[in-house]
Amino acid sequence: MSTPSQDFDVVILGGSLAGASSALLLLRQRPGLRVAVVEKSERFGRRVGEATVEISGYFLSRVLGLTRYLNETQLNKQGMRFWFANALTQSLDDSSELGGKYLARIPAWQVDRSTLDEEVLGQAQAAGAVVLRPAKARKVHLNAGGRQTIELETGEGPRRELTARWVIDATGFTCQLARQEGWFRRTEAHPTTAVWARWKGVKDWDGRELADRFPEWSAACHGVRATATNHLMGDGWWAWCIPLKGGDYSVGVVFDQRLVRWPAGPAPLAHRLKEFLCSHPTGRVLLEDAEPVDGDVNWRANLAYRSEVMATDGAVLVGDAAGFIDPFYSPGMDWLSFTVTRGVDLVLAGLGREPVTDLVARHNRDFQRSYARWFEAIYQNKYAWLGDYELVRIGFRLDLGLYYLGVVSQPLMRGTQALREPVFSLPTSEVPYQLIRAYNRRLTAMALERRRRGTFGRANTGQRMLLDGFLPERRSSGRLASALLGWAWLELTEGWRTWFRPAEPESVARAGRRELRAES
Repeated sequence: MSTPSQDFDVVILGGSLAGASSALLLLRQRPGLRVAVVEKSERFGRRVGEATVEISGYFLSRVLGLTRYLNETQLNKQGMRFWFANALTQSLDDSSELGGKYLARIPAWQVDRSTLDEEVLGQAQAAGAVVLRPAKARKVHLNAGGRQTIELETGEGPRRELTARWVIDATGFTCQLARQEGWFRRTEAHPTTAVWARWKGVKDWDGRELADRFPEWSAACHGVRATATNHLMGDGWWAWCIPLKGGDYSVGVVFDQRLVRWPAGPAPLAHRLKEFLCSHPTGRVLLEDAEPVDGDVNWRANLAYRSEVMATDGAVLVGDAAGFIDPFYSPGMDWLSFTVTRGVDLVLAGLGREPVTDLVARHNRDFQRSYARWFEAIYQNKYAWLGDYELVRIGFRLDLGLYYLGVVSQPLMRGTQALREPVFSLPTSEVPYQLIRAYNRRLTAMALERRRRGTFGRANTGQRMLLDGFLPERRSSGRLASALLGWAWLELTEGWRTWFRPAEPESVARAGRRELRAES
Protein backbone atom coordinates (compact mmCIF):
# COMPACT_ATOMS: atom_id res chain seq x y z
CA MET A 1 0.00 0.00 0.00
CA SER A 2 1.45 3.34 -1.10
CA THR A 3 1.41 6.52 0.90
CA PRO A 4 -0.26 9.60 -0.63
CA SER A 5 1.72 11.31 -3.39
CA GLN A 6 3.72 14.47 -2.82
CA ASP A 7 3.61 17.21 -5.42
CA PHE A 8 6.55 19.39 -6.49
CA ASP A 9 7.40 21.78 -9.26
CA VAL A 10 10.67 19.95 -10.02
CA VAL A 11 12.00 16.56 -8.98
CA ILE A 12 15.72 15.99 -9.54
CA LEU A 13 16.99 12.43 -9.80
CA GLY A 14 20.51 12.34 -8.36
CA GLY A 15 22.00 14.66 -5.77
CA SER A 16 25.66 14.80 -6.76
CA LEU A 17 27.14 17.81 -8.52
CA ALA A 18 24.89 17.95 -11.59
CA GLY A 19 21.68 17.47 -9.62
CA ALA A 20 22.68 19.60 -6.63
CA SER A 21 23.83 22.51 -8.79
CA SER A 22 20.59 22.31 -10.79
CA ALA A 23 18.58 22.56 -7.58
CA LEU A 24 20.72 25.40 -6.25
CA LEU A 25 20.42 27.48 -9.44
CA LEU A 26 16.67 26.88 -9.70
CA LEU A 27 16.12 28.10 -6.15
CA ARG A 28 18.41 31.08 -6.52
CA GLN A 29 16.56 32.26 -9.59
CA ARG A 30 13.10 31.45 -8.24
CA PRO A 31 13.00 31.26 -4.42
CA GLY A 32 10.03 29.35 -3.11
CA LEU A 33 10.04 26.85 -5.96
CA ARG A 34 9.09 23.37 -4.75
CA VAL A 35 12.17 21.29 -5.57
CA ALA A 36 12.88 17.73 -4.43
CA VAL A 37 16.21 15.95 -4.84
CA VAL A 38 16.18 12.14 -4.82
CA GLU A 39 19.61 10.74 -3.89
CA LYS A 40 20.28 7.02 -3.47
CA SER A 41 23.35 7.28 -1.19
CA GLU A 42 23.47 8.20 2.47
CA ARG A 43 26.86 9.86 1.92
CA PHE A 44 28.76 10.45 -1.29
CA GLY A 45 31.83 8.37 -1.96
CA ARG A 46 34.77 9.36 -4.11
CA ARG A 47 34.17 9.26 -7.83
CA VAL A 48 35.93 10.16 -11.05
CA GLY A 49 35.52 13.65 -12.46
CA GLU A 50 38.04 15.16 -10.06
CA ALA A 51 39.87 17.51 -12.44
CA THR A 52 38.25 20.76 -13.48
CA VAL A 53 39.38 22.88 -16.41
CA GLU A 54 38.78 26.53 -17.13
CA ILE A 55 35.10 26.39 -18.12
CA SER A 56 34.06 24.12 -15.25
CA GLY A 57 36.25 26.21 -12.94
CA TYR A 58 34.29 29.28 -14.03
CA PHE A 59 31.00 27.46 -13.43
CA LEU A 60 31.98 26.31 -9.94
CA SER A 61 33.51 29.60 -8.83
CA ARG A 62 31.56 32.34 -10.60
CA VAL A 63 28.18 30.71 -11.27
CA LEU A 64 27.80 28.60 -8.13
CA GLY A 65 29.89 31.02 -6.05
CA LEU A 66 32.20 28.39 -4.54
CA THR A 67 35.55 30.18 -4.87
CA ARG A 68 36.15 30.50 -1.13
CA TYR A 69 35.06 26.94 -0.44
CA LEU A 70 37.27 25.59 -3.24
CA ASN A 71 40.32 27.54 -2.11
CA GLU A 72 39.90 26.38 1.48
CA THR A 73 39.09 22.71 0.92
CA GLN A 74 40.40 21.65 -2.49
CA LEU A 75 43.66 21.97 -4.45
CA ASN A 76 44.42 24.67 -7.00
CA LYS A 77 45.12 22.93 -10.29
CA GLN A 78 48.24 23.83 -12.28
CA GLY A 79 47.25 22.85 -15.78
CA MET A 80 48.06 19.62 -17.60
CA ARG A 81 51.37 17.84 -18.01
CA PHE A 82 52.32 14.88 -20.22
CA TRP A 83 55.08 12.27 -19.82
CA PHE A 84 56.34 10.01 -22.62
CA ALA A 85 58.69 7.05 -22.75
CA ASN A 86 60.18 4.55 -25.17
CA ALA A 87 62.69 1.69 -24.95
CA LEU A 88 65.54 4.14 -24.28
CA THR A 89 63.86 5.82 -21.30
CA GLN A 90 65.43 4.78 -18.02
CA SER A 91 63.75 6.95 -15.40
CA LEU A 92 61.66 10.03 -14.63
CA ASP A 93 64.22 12.56 -15.82
CA ASP A 94 64.60 10.75 -19.18
CA SER A 95 60.87 10.89 -19.94
CA SER A 96 59.96 13.49 -22.55
CA GLU A 97 57.81 16.15 -20.89
CA LEU A 98 55.19 18.55 -22.21
CA GLY A 99 53.53 21.07 -19.88
CA GLY A 100 53.66 24.51 -18.33
CA LYS A 101 56.78 26.29 -17.16
CA TYR A 102 54.97 28.66 -14.78
CA LEU A 103 51.81 28.71 -12.68
CA ALA A 104 48.39 28.61 -14.36
CA ARG A 105 46.68 31.96 -15.00
CA ILE A 106 43.00 30.92 -15.11
CA PRO A 107 41.64 29.22 -11.96
CA ALA A 108 40.77 25.54 -11.88
CA TRP A 109 40.83 22.95 -9.09
CA GLN A 110 41.52 19.29 -8.35
CA VAL A 111 38.46 18.28 -6.35
CA ASP A 112 37.48 15.47 -4.05
CA ARG A 113 33.99 14.84 -5.38
CA SER A 114 32.78 13.27 -2.15
CA THR A 115 33.24 16.58 -0.29
CA LEU A 116 32.39 18.93 -3.16
CA ASP A 117 29.13 17.17 -3.94
CA GLU A 118 28.10 17.20 -0.27
CA GLU A 119 28.80 20.94 -0.09
CA VAL A 120 26.67 21.83 -3.12
CA LEU A 121 23.82 19.53 -2.05
CA GLY A 122 23.94 21.09 1.42
CA GLN A 123 23.69 24.57 -0.09
CA ALA A 124 20.73 23.47 -2.21
CA GLN A 125 18.99 22.09 0.87
CA ALA A 126 19.67 25.33 2.77
CA ALA A 127 18.12 27.24 -0.15
CA GLY A 128 14.89 25.24 0.22
CA ALA A 129 15.29 21.95 -1.64
CA VAL A 130 13.70 18.86 -0.08
CA VAL A 131 16.39 16.17 -0.05
CA LEU A 132 15.10 12.59 0.03
CA ARG A 133 18.01 10.38 1.04
CA PRO A 134 18.61 7.50 0.76
CA ALA A 135 15.94 7.05 -1.88
CA LYS A 136 15.75 5.72 -5.40
CA ALA A 137 13.39 6.37 -8.29
CA ARG A 138 12.19 2.98 -9.50
CA LYS A 139 10.20 4.29 -12.45
CA VAL A 140 9.44 7.64 -14.03
CA HIS A 141 6.17 8.01 -15.91
CA LEU A 142 6.69 10.81 -18.44
CA ASN A 143 3.74 12.88 -19.62
CA ALA A 144 4.78 15.52 -22.15
CA GLY A 145 3.25 18.85 -21.23
CA GLY A 146 1.66 17.47 -18.07
CA ARG A 147 2.55 16.13 -14.64
CA GLN A 148 5.37 13.61 -14.34
CA THR A 149 5.05 10.75 -11.82
CA ILE A 150 8.02 9.23 -10.02
CA GLU A 151 7.75 5.91 -8.19
CA LEU A 152 10.05 6.20 -5.21
CA GLU A 153 11.66 3.56 -3.01
CA THR A 154 13.22 4.64 0.27
CA GLY A 155 13.86 1.35 1.99
CA GLU A 156 11.64 2.47 4.86
CA GLY A 157 8.04 1.38 4.60
CA PRO A 158 5.87 1.37 1.49
CA ARG A 159 6.82 2.97 -1.80
CA ARG A 160 5.91 6.59 -2.36
CA GLU A 161 4.92 8.57 -5.41
CA LEU A 162 6.10 12.04 -6.27
CA THR A 163 4.58 14.19 -8.96
CA ALA A 164 6.11 17.21 -10.62
CA ARG A 165 5.77 19.34 -13.71
CA TRP A 166 9.46 18.75 -14.51
CA VAL A 167 11.96 15.98 -13.89
CA ILE A 168 15.72 16.57 -14.15
CA ASP A 169 17.76 13.42 -14.67
CA ALA A 170 21.16 13.84 -12.99
CA THR A 171 21.77 10.13 -12.37
CA GLY A 172 25.21 10.15 -14.02
CA PHE A 173 26.38 6.93 -15.68
CA THR A 174 23.15 5.24 -14.55
CA CYS A 175 21.36 7.28 -17.25
CA GLN A 176 17.98 6.41 -15.80
CA LEU A 177 15.68 8.15 -18.25
CA ALA A 178 17.80 7.41 -21.33
CA ARG A 179 17.85 3.70 -20.53
CA GLN A 180 14.21 3.58 -19.44
CA GLU A 181 12.94 5.32 -22.58
CA GLY A 182 15.28 3.63 -25.04
CA TRP A 183 17.27 6.79 -25.83
CA PHE A 184 20.62 5.40 -24.68
CA ARG A 185 23.22 4.96 -27.45
CA ARG A 186 26.81 3.72 -27.20
CA THR A 187 29.37 5.66 -29.22
CA GLU A 188 30.64 2.56 -30.98
CA ALA A 189 33.37 4.44 -32.85
CA HIS A 190 35.14 5.15 -29.55
CA PRO A 191 35.57 1.86 -27.62
CA THR A 192 37.52 2.86 -24.51
CA THR A 193 37.95 1.29 -21.07
CA ALA A 194 39.17 2.80 -17.79
CA VAL A 195 40.76 1.17 -14.72
CA TRP A 196 41.51 3.35 -11.69
CA ALA A 197 42.04 3.56 -7.95
CA ARG A 198 42.92 6.00 -5.17
CA TRP A 199 46.43 5.65 -3.84
CA LYS A 200 48.44 6.42 -0.73
CA GLY A 201 52.19 6.93 -0.73
CA VAL A 202 52.61 8.53 -4.17
CA LYS A 203 55.89 10.43 -4.38
CA ASP A 204 55.76 14.23 -4.03
CA TRP A 205 56.52 15.61 -7.50
CA ASP A 206 57.92 18.83 -5.98
CA GLY A 207 59.50 17.39 -2.83
CA ARG A 208 63.13 17.19 -1.82
CA GLU A 209 63.48 13.46 -2.52
CA LEU A 210 62.89 13.78 -6.27
CA ALA A 211 64.70 17.13 -6.42
CA ASP A 212 67.81 15.51 -4.94
CA ARG A 213 67.60 12.48 -7.22
CA PHE A 214 66.91 14.51 -10.39
CA PRO A 215 68.21 18.06 -9.84
CA GLU A 216 68.18 19.21 -13.49
CA TRP A 217 64.69 17.81 -13.97
CA SER A 218 63.47 19.60 -10.84
CA ALA A 219 64.98 22.95 -11.81
CA ALA A 220 63.53 22.93 -15.34
CA CYS A 221 59.98 23.76 -14.17
CA HIS A 222 59.44 27.08 -12.36
CA GLY A 223 55.86 26.26 -11.45
CA VAL A 224 54.30 23.31 -9.59
CA ARG A 225 54.13 19.86 -11.10
CA ALA A 226 52.33 18.05 -8.31
CA THR A 227 48.92 19.71 -8.57
CA ALA A 228 48.74 19.52 -12.35
CA THR A 229 46.84 16.68 -13.95
CA ASN A 230 49.86 14.60 -14.90
CA HIS A 231 49.38 12.19 -17.81
CA LEU A 232 51.51 9.12 -18.50
CA MET A 233 51.29 8.60 -22.26
CA GLY A 234 51.50 5.34 -24.20
CA ASP A 235 50.59 3.84 -27.56
CA GLY A 236 46.80 3.57 -27.48
CA TRP A 237 46.49 4.53 -23.80
CA TRP A 238 47.09 7.25 -21.24
CA ALA A 239 47.03 7.35 -17.45
CA TRP A 240 46.03 10.20 -15.15
CA CYS A 241 47.59 11.21 -11.84
CA ILE A 242 45.41 13.66 -9.88
CA PRO A 243 46.24 14.80 -6.32
CA LEU A 244 43.47 15.13 -3.75
CA LYS A 245 43.35 17.23 -0.60
CA GLY A 246 44.81 15.27 2.26
CA GLY A 247 47.52 13.47 0.32
CA ASP A 248 45.71 10.74 -1.63
CA TYR A 249 45.97 10.49 -5.41
CA SER A 250 43.51 9.37 -8.04
CA VAL A 251 45.50 7.36 -10.60
CA GLY A 252 44.08 5.33 -13.46
CA VAL A 253 44.50 4.30 -17.08
CA VAL A 254 42.23 4.68 -20.14
CA PHE A 255 42.84 2.67 -23.30
CA ASP A 256 41.36 2.17 -26.77
CA GLN A 257 40.20 -1.44 -27.00
CA ARG A 258 41.10 -1.56 -30.71
CA LEU A 259 44.74 -0.82 -29.91
CA VAL A 260 45.32 -2.31 -26.47
CA ARG A 261 44.39 -5.46 -24.58
CA TRP A 262 44.30 -5.32 -20.79
CA PRO A 263 46.70 -7.91 -19.32
CA ALA A 264 44.88 -11.01 -18.24
CA GLY A 265 45.77 -13.29 -15.38
CA PRO A 266 44.74 -14.44 -11.91
CA ALA A 267 46.30 -11.45 -10.10
CA PRO A 268 43.83 -9.01 -8.47
CA LEU A 269 42.85 -5.97 -10.49
CA ALA A 270 44.74 -3.62 -8.14
CA HIS A 271 47.96 -5.62 -8.63
CA ARG A 272 47.63 -5.61 -12.43
CA LEU A 273 46.90 -1.88 -12.40
CA LYS A 274 50.02 -1.08 -10.40
CA GLU A 275 52.12 -3.44 -12.50
CA PHE A 276 51.04 -1.63 -15.63
CA LEU A 277 51.48 1.88 -14.24
CA CYS A 278 54.99 1.00 -13.09
CA SER A 279 55.87 -0.20 -16.60
CA HIS A 280 56.12 3.49 -17.50
CA PRO A 281 59.41 4.94 -16.13
CA THR A 282 57.64 7.97 -14.69
CA GLY A 283 55.00 5.81 -13.03
CA ARG A 284 57.66 3.49 -11.66
CA VAL A 285 59.34 6.33 -9.77
CA LEU A 286 56.13 7.91 -8.49
CA LEU A 287 54.39 4.70 -7.42
CA GLU A 288 57.31 2.61 -6.17
CA ASP A 289 56.08 2.94 -2.57
CA ALA A 290 52.40 3.57 -3.32
CA GLU A 291 49.52 1.26 -2.48
CA PRO A 292 45.92 1.41 -3.71
CA VAL A 293 43.24 2.14 -1.13
CA ASP A 294 41.36 -1.06 -0.23
CA GLY A 295 37.96 -1.30 -1.85
CA ASP A 296 38.61 1.65 -4.17
CA VAL A 297 39.79 -0.07 -7.35
CA ASN A 298 37.39 0.32 -10.28
CA TRP A 299 36.80 -0.79 -13.86
CA ARG A 300 34.46 0.64 -16.50
CA ALA A 301 34.29 -0.43 -20.14
CA ASN A 302 32.80 1.33 -23.19
CA LEU A 303 32.96 4.80 -21.70
CA ALA A 304 31.45 6.84 -24.53
CA TYR A 305 27.68 7.13 -24.90
CA ARG A 306 24.91 9.68 -25.39
CA SER A 307 21.17 10.03 -25.07
CA GLU A 308 19.33 10.35 -28.34
CA VAL A 309 16.90 12.70 -26.58
CA MET A 310 18.23 15.38 -24.23
CA ALA A 311 14.90 16.96 -23.26
CA THR A 312 11.15 16.67 -23.58
CA ASP A 313 8.34 18.95 -22.42
CA GLY A 314 8.64 17.80 -18.84
CA ALA A 315 12.11 16.26 -18.55
CA VAL A 316 15.71 17.30 -19.16
CA LEU A 317 18.96 15.35 -18.83
CA VAL A 318 22.06 17.00 -17.33
CA GLY A 319 25.68 16.02 -16.82
CA ASP A 320 26.69 12.42 -17.48
CA ALA A 321 23.02 11.39 -17.70
CA ALA A 322 22.92 13.21 -21.06
CA GLY A 323 26.15 11.78 -22.43
CA PHE A 324 29.87 11.20 -21.93
CA ILE A 325 32.73 11.19 -24.44
CA ASP A 326 36.12 10.69 -22.83
CA PRO A 327 38.03 11.69 -19.66
CA PHE A 328 41.04 13.05 -21.61
CA TYR A 329 41.10 16.88 -21.16
CA SER A 330 38.40 16.47 -18.44
CA PRO A 331 35.46 17.52 -20.67
CA GLY A 332 32.82 15.95 -18.44
CA MET A 333 32.73 18.89 -16.04
CA ASP A 334 32.48 21.34 -18.97
CA TRP A 335 29.57 19.30 -20.36
CA LEU A 336 27.97 19.44 -16.90
CA SER A 337 28.35 23.23 -16.86
CA PHE A 338 26.62 23.63 -20.24
CA THR A 339 23.83 21.08 -19.68
CA VAL A 340 22.95 22.34 -16.18
CA THR A 341 22.88 26.00 -17.24
CA ARG A 342 20.64 25.35 -20.23
CA GLY A 343 18.61 22.71 -18.41
CA VAL A 344 17.73 25.14 -15.61
CA ASP A 345 16.71 27.74 -18.22
CA LEU A 346 14.44 25.22 -19.92
CA VAL A 347 12.77 24.15 -16.67
CA LEU A 348 12.11 27.74 -15.58
CA ALA A 349 10.64 28.53 -18.99
CA GLY A 350 8.50 25.40 -18.80
CA LEU A 351 7.12 26.42 -15.41
CA GLY A 352 5.77 29.58 -17.00
CA ARG A 353 2.71 29.80 -19.15
CA GLU A 354 4.39 29.94 -22.54
CA PRO A 355 4.70 26.75 -24.64
CA VAL A 356 8.23 25.31 -24.73
CA THR A 357 8.00 23.14 -27.85
CA ASP A 358 10.49 25.27 -29.76
CA LEU A 359 12.83 25.55 -26.76
CA VAL A 360 12.86 21.75 -26.35
CA ALA A 361 13.60 21.27 -30.04
CA ARG A 362 16.44 23.79 -29.89
CA HIS A 363 17.85 22.19 -26.75
CA ASN A 364 17.95 18.77 -28.41
CA ARG A 365 19.42 20.16 -31.62
CA ASP A 366 22.16 22.14 -29.89
CA PHE A 367 23.33 19.38 -27.56
CA GLN A 368 23.16 16.63 -30.16
CA ARG A 369 25.26 18.79 -32.48
CA SER A 370 27.65 19.67 -29.66
CA TYR A 371 28.20 16.05 -28.65
CA ALA A 372 28.68 14.81 -32.21
CA ARG A 373 31.11 17.55 -33.20
CA TRP A 374 32.96 17.50 -29.90
CA PHE A 375 33.62 13.80 -30.47
CA GLU A 376 34.43 14.03 -34.18
CA ALA A 377 36.79 16.99 -33.81
CA ILE A 378 38.64 16.19 -30.59
CA TYR A 379 38.41 12.48 -29.82
CA GLN A 380 37.75 10.29 -32.84
CA ASN A 381 40.77 7.99 -33.27
CA LYS A 382 42.86 10.28 -31.03
CA TYR A 383 44.30 7.33 -29.10
CA ALA A 384 46.19 6.35 -32.24
CA TRP A 385 48.61 9.27 -31.77
CA LEU A 386 48.54 10.02 -28.02
CA GLY A 387 51.68 7.96 -27.38
CA ASP A 388 53.97 10.00 -29.65
CA TYR A 389 55.63 13.07 -28.09
CA GLU A 390 56.15 14.91 -31.38
CA LEU A 391 52.54 14.47 -32.50
CA VAL A 392 51.07 15.37 -29.10
CA ARG A 393 53.34 18.42 -28.90
CA ILE A 394 51.60 19.79 -32.00
CA GLY A 395 48.10 18.50 -31.28
CA PHE A 396 47.99 19.66 -27.67
CA ARG A 397 49.17 23.18 -28.52
CA LEU A 398 46.53 23.44 -31.22
CA ASP A 399 43.79 22.02 -28.96
CA LEU A 400 44.77 24.28 -26.06
CA GLY A 401 45.09 27.43 -28.17
CA LEU A 402 41.69 26.98 -29.81
CA TYR A 403 40.08 26.09 -26.48
CA TYR A 404 41.40 29.26 -24.87
CA LEU A 405 40.62 31.61 -27.75
CA GLY A 406 37.27 30.11 -28.73
CA VAL A 407 35.81 28.68 -25.50
CA VAL A 408 37.51 29.94 -22.34
CA SER A 409 37.41 33.55 -23.53
CA GLN A 410 33.62 33.56 -23.91
CA PRO A 411 32.39 33.50 -20.27
CA LEU A 412 35.22 35.84 -19.28
CA MET A 413 33.95 38.39 -21.81
CA ARG A 414 30.21 37.68 -21.82
CA GLY A 415 29.44 36.03 -18.49
CA THR A 416 27.05 33.15 -17.93
CA GLN A 417 25.37 33.68 -21.31
CA ALA A 418 28.31 31.83 -22.88
CA LEU A 419 27.38 28.69 -20.91
CA ARG A 420 24.07 28.67 -22.79
CA GLU A 421 25.96 27.99 -26.02
CA PRO A 422 27.51 24.51 -25.85
CA VAL A 423 30.74 23.90 -27.74
CA PHE A 424 30.34 23.64 -31.54
CA SER A 425 26.59 24.36 -31.36
CA LEU A 426 26.69 27.77 -33.05
CA PRO A 427 27.07 28.32 -36.83
CA THR A 428 30.20 30.40 -36.12
CA SER A 429 31.92 27.24 -34.85
CA GLU A 430 31.98 25.66 -38.32
CA VAL A 431 35.51 26.78 -39.22
CA PRO A 432 37.12 25.80 -35.86
CA TYR A 433 35.30 22.45 -36.01
CA GLN A 434 36.61 21.70 -39.50
CA LEU A 435 40.13 22.80 -38.55
CA ILE A 436 40.31 20.66 -35.39
CA ARG A 437 38.78 17.69 -37.19
CA ALA A 438 41.33 18.08 -39.99
CA TYR A 439 44.48 18.12 -37.89
CA ASN A 440 43.21 15.34 -35.64
CA ARG A 441 42.69 13.15 -38.69
CA ARG A 442 46.07 14.06 -40.13
CA LEU A 443 47.90 13.32 -36.88
CA THR A 444 46.10 9.97 -36.76
CA ALA A 445 47.19 9.15 -40.31
CA MET A 446 50.79 10.11 -39.56
CA ALA A 447 50.77 8.03 -36.37
CA LEU A 448 49.69 4.94 -38.31
CA GLU A 449 52.41 5.59 -40.89
CA ARG A 450 55.00 5.99 -38.13
CA ARG A 451 54.01 2.61 -36.74
CA ARG A 452 54.40 1.08 -40.18
CA ARG A 453 57.86 2.61 -40.56
CA GLY A 454 58.93 1.86 -36.98
CA THR A 455 59.39 5.53 -35.98
CA PHE A 456 56.41 5.95 -33.64
CA GLY A 457 57.54 7.46 -30.33
CA ARG A 458 61.07 8.16 -31.56
CA ALA A 459 61.27 11.41 -29.52
CA ASN A 460 59.68 10.02 -26.36
CA THR A 461 62.91 10.22 -24.37
CA GLY A 462 65.14 13.17 -23.54
CA GLN A 463 62.82 15.92 -24.84
CA ARG A 464 61.14 18.72 -22.89
CA MET A 465 58.79 21.53 -23.96
CA LEU A 466 57.64 23.81 -21.14
CA LEU A 467 55.12 26.37 -22.36
CA ASP A 468 54.77 29.94 -21.12
CA GLY A 469 51.01 29.41 -21.16
CA PHE A 470 48.05 30.54 -23.20
CA LEU A 471 45.73 33.42 -22.37
CA PRO A 472 42.12 33.79 -23.54
CA GLU A 473 43.14 36.91 -25.47
CA ARG A 474 44.01 37.68 -29.07
CA ARG A 475 47.67 38.23 -28.25
CA SER A 476 47.92 34.49 -27.65
CA SER A 477 47.08 33.89 -31.30
CA GLY A 478 50.81 34.02 -32.04
CA ARG A 479 51.31 30.79 -30.08
CA LEU A 480 48.46 29.21 -32.03
CA ALA A 481 50.04 30.34 -35.30
CA SER A 482 53.33 28.76 -34.20
CA ALA A 483 51.55 25.45 -33.59
CA LEU A 484 49.89 25.65 -37.02
CA LEU A 485 53.29 26.20 -38.61
CA GLY A 486 54.57 23.15 -36.75
CA TRP A 487 51.74 21.11 -38.23
CA ALA A 488 52.49 22.46 -41.72
CA TRP A 489 56.17 21.57 -41.39
CA LEU A 490 55.29 18.05 -40.28
CA GLU A 491 53.05 17.66 -43.32
CA LEU A 492 55.85 18.73 -45.66
CA THR A 493 58.52 16.56 -44.08
CA GLU A 494 56.57 13.33 -43.58
CA GLY A 495 52.82 13.84 -43.84
CA TRP A 496 52.92 13.70 -47.64
CA ARG A 497 53.25 9.94 -47.39
CA THR A 498 49.65 9.71 -46.18
CA TRP A 499 47.96 12.50 -48.15
CA PHE A 500 46.04 9.97 -50.23
CA ARG A 501 45.51 7.43 -47.45
CA PRO A 502 43.19 9.02 -44.85
CA ALA A 503 42.99 7.36 -41.44
CA GLU A 504 39.62 5.71 -40.94
CA PRO A 505 38.40 3.73 -37.90
CA GLU A 506 39.17 0.42 -39.60
CA SER A 507 42.75 1.61 -40.19
CA VAL A 508 43.12 2.19 -36.46
CA ALA A 509 41.74 -1.26 -35.71
CA ARG A 510 44.20 -2.84 -38.15
CA ALA A 511 47.10 -1.22 -36.26
CA GLY A 512 46.85 -4.20 -33.91
CA ARG A 513 46.27 -4.76 -30.20
CA ARG A 514 49.04 -5.11 -27.68
CA GLU A 515 49.07 -6.06 -24.03
CA LEU A 516 49.63 -2.99 -21.88
CA ARG A 517 52.37 -4.65 -19.85
CA ALA A 518 54.56 -4.88 -22.99
CA GLU A 519 54.43 -1.13 -23.62
CA SER A 520 57.80 -0.18 -22.12
